[in-house]
Amino acid sequence: MDPILVLGGTGTVGSRVASLLRDSGLDIRVAARHAEQRFDWDDPGSWAGALSGVRRMFLLLPDQTGLPDGFLAAARQAGVRRVVLHSDRGLEVMGYAHLQSAEQEVRDSGLDWTIVRPDWFHQDFETFFRPAVLAGRLNLPVPTARQGFIDAGDIAAVEVAALTDDSLIGELIEITGPRAISFAEAVGEISRATGREIAFDGTPEAYRAGMRSDGLPDEVVDMLVAGFTALESRGDTVPTGVVEKILGRPGLDFSAYATAAAARGVWDS
Repeated sequence: MDPILVLGGTGTVGSRVASLLRDSGLDIRVAARHAEQRFDWDDPGSWAGALSGVRRMFLLLPDQTGLPDGFLAAARQAGVRRVVLHSDRGLEVMGYAHLQSAEQEVRDSGLDWTIVRPDWFHQDFETFFRPAVLAGRLNLPVPTARQGFIDAGDIAAVEVAALTDDSLIGELIEITGPRAISFAEAVGEISRATGREIAFDGTPEAYRAGMRSDGLPDEVVDMLVAGFTALESRGDTVPTGVVEKILGRPGLDFSAYATAAAARGVWDS
């Protein structure tokens, strides 16, 4: 069987996609700068080796990075026929122009495509927000709006289905967890699971102060605050139920995630 190319296969979601495909007995090729199969978005000369013999491709772009000109054309010329793009459910409200462009390029590529837009990850609290959890205070200007936090394992399972199920070709799939909760409620769940006291401050002033102390310039902080303000204004997320429909099982609830992650020592200092 032709290998499935996994680009972005070393991160939180991509590594899970690779593992699920491998566990299903499928031949995969994880390509990255320092992988056995070298791939560098900035080096078109590295693309041909990664794309050779591939018919299906999973595509997760590096943070804040758009699709380089000519990549999808090169993939099609190499024989790729199907692409699954990992996108983001907040791309419009948060202003992720690079993902908006990538989605349009995928649609226009002439390839069979599926686009998966997940909400916030459970695992964001063990990556981006872990320092705040350990410090005992998360400042984020999204004070009340409930988000559709979803487990990275569920995201990966949906994306594997998109790679292997023809009925999902041409679909834009927005996925959430089974229950929408606010950031304050998520912090409370982690606090209960860990026994740590963790405060939450949803004011823009606290967020600005924290970002400035980290050395971010005012124009970047202003852009981030504007995005989070828009996210708050969007209001509560209504769970889509798509994970349950595609996988035939409920997604992992945030409370269960927090309990399991605490048991694994994710927030041990």
